[in-house]
Amino acid sequence: MGICISSNKQKLNQLKHGQSRRKKNPEIRTETQGSNETETQTVVPLTPARDVKDLRQHPGYDNVCIFTYEETRLATNEFRPDHIIGEGGFGVVYKGVIDEKVKAGYPTTVVAVKELNPDGFQGDREWLAEVNYLGQFSHPNLVKLIGYCCEGDHRLLVYEYMESGSLERHLFRRTDCSLTWSKRMRIALGAAKGLAFLHGAGRPVIYRDFKSSNVLLDADFNAKLSDFGLAKDGPMGDQTHVSTRVMGTHGYAAPEYVMTGHLTARSDVYGFGVVLLELLIGRRVMDKGKLGPESNLVEWARPLLNHKKKLIKILDPKMERQFSPRSALKVAHLAYLCLSENPKGRPLMSQVVECLETIQVKDINQEEALLLKGSRHGVGTVNEVPRKSPRTITRKRNPNRSASYKDGCKQRNEPGKGRSQSEPPTKVHLSEPSSSEAEDKVENVAEVSSKRIT
Repeated sequence: MGICISSNKQKLNQLKHGQSRRKKNPEIRTETQGSNETETQTVVPLTPARDVKDLRQHPGYDNVCIFTYEETRLATNEFRPDHIIGEGGFGVVYKGVIDEKVKAGYPTTVVAVKELNPDGFQGDREWLAEVNYLGQFSHPNLVKLIGYCCEGDHRLLVYEYMESGSLERHLFRRTDCSLTWSKRMRIALGAAKGLAFLHGAGRPVIYRDFKSSNVLLDADFNAKLSDFGLAKDGPMGDQTHVSTRVMGTHGYAAPEYVMTGHLTARSDVYGFGVVLLELLIGRRVMDKGKLGPESNLVEWARPLLNHKKKLIKILDPKMERQFSPRSALKVAHLAYLCLSENPKGRPLMSQVVECLETIQVKDINQEEALLLKGSRHGVGTVNEVPRKSPRTITRKRNPNRSASYKDGCKQRNEPGKGRSQSEPPTKVHLSEPSSSEAEDKVENVAEVSSKRIT
């Protein structure tokens, strides 16, 4: 049977033999804005295993169990094909159940079991990275690692089961898309919190492979980051970047990282901007089915994000009448900044979280106000505008006007008789700049360093 690291007896034996490298887990508690709940973020400060052999000798992670290959086989009903719930560069992911029959004394738990494909793109290094990072970190927006198996040549990871699957699965569904505007913004905020937590760790961690397929959703559509195989320790001290071989997914990788191999936390910000753009537009970042510029979502859509009229036309039609144009423009401007080709022009993930929280609070307040108003006056959705104001006065034409009055109107309508083209209109709204002026103003704002996002 497998070994569960959380066993008190084993902890005592390890301490006696000097094999435990664990320290007491510090808990960082932060209040969640808009609720009375607290988020528990745990970081285990220990030296990560250098290789599989080191991990076998010092399996020092709290609440992470070591499973035998036989136990994972029983949990997945002998890796039955109809239990497959995903497949990627790492290997195949199965849905399984761990209970008393699999492991004595273990409560019944639905899990996802990922088996490393020995002929795949990833190997021991990526498998070990997942164990090290998810063994150290615990956060509401990071998928939980329940255990692992490294028996012989077998490499498996056992995660908590995410009922709603990946964001990619829901976002690009042709029919019956269940992602409303509010759900999309909640998913974006959750993913942003996960990245901000990684970037703010004692030793910053760069996720390096942020994309819609790596954002998993639970039954309530709360977002959690998964697949830490490509994660990398970030720069420390006077270092400005980490030099590494270019890895990731085409379309999501930051341009400066692809060109130079220089990796920073801002590289993750770019990837987040791509996913935020996909949430807004409802299209894949790279779409071979589109011709011309539209095949690359970032190149096609980014220039349109700060233009209100153009933006409304390209937003995902499945979200029609679910959002206010003001909120959509703010989120689009945030995506615009995240997708800046200049890394220094991108915001920090902590700033992204602050911005999305502000937008979400305003959306909630607006929805509540509209619901209250609707209960009184029968007003519809957020984007709905009454066809005619109840106070609008319709002026009726007077059939008894004199012939001289009519002749005067005709003369004024003749060319050269009325107001010249250079003459200003009688009413000018000085507080409302023209669309071109507004666009120029937004473009200038986008060039300024994004130390603060409003």
